[in-house]
Amino acid sequence: MKMDERYEQAMLYDFYGELLTEHQKEIYELFVLDDYSLGEIAQEKGISRQGVHDLIKRCNKTLEGYEEKLHLVQKFLSVKEKVHRIDELLLTSETSPEDPAIAKIRKIADEIIEEL
Repeated sequence: MKMDERYEQAMLYDFYGELLTEHQKEIYELFVLDDYSLGEIAQEKGISRQGVHDLIKRCNKTLEGYEEKLHLVQKFLSVKEKVHRIDELLLTSETSPEDPAIAKIRKIADEIIEEL
């Protein structure tokens, strides 16, 4: 599995994971967050490898469906990118870094990033 795909799955899980059942969360966390193989999960949970594969696939589809409807991950990444762009503009600004307005803007940008 590619890193980008794993990152995307983790992001979807962070935003929508609580909407999965406890059983789904346990299996999905082992696979996506703890990097267990399908075989390891199957052995640990006493189910077939195919059963684990099917459950992961269903979870992915469910989480992607929530994102298609709610766009929370997309909005999060968009806000994060805009705040980083503000920060970059502040760094390259010809205005003095000691300017109180610049300091306030930087503080607000840092608070937004912290909250994200």
